[in-house]
Amino acid sequence: MSLLVRKRRKAAIDIIPLMDVLTILIFFFLVSMQFKEMTTLNLTLPTIESAGKNEFPDKIQIGIDEEGIVYLENKVIDVEQLKEVISELSGISNDIPVLIKAHNTTPLQTITDVMDACRLNGLSKIRLQSR
Repeated sequence: MSLLVRKRRKAAIDIIPLMDVLTILIFFFLVSMQFKEMTTLNLTLPTIESAGKNEFPDKIQIGIDEEGIVYLENKVIDVEQLKEVISELSGISNDIPVLIKAHNTTPLQTITDVMDACRLNGLSKIRLQSR
């Protein structure tokens, strides 16, 4: 029997080396990340197979053809007249859904004018339908 009793050291985890490794990993990922600028793309949007299958009850239908002519419930209307009609409808209720059907070659400015008229008058339930 040994008269000398050996004392075991308590197990300990050194946190400082772990923090050093973590700091180096963070620097490595920050330096190796690629920061890209977002640019606008000229895209041709695909056809949606399920387009037109959702029917919204009590909705306003606005159609825009390829020349930018606006139709409200299948009747030709000017954008300024459309703004007046939408402001009257928003006075009734702001929960009325708006369905915009636009041709794929419709000018984007016309679509944004119609959407802007809806949003400015409090109609925020706007849906775009493709072919």
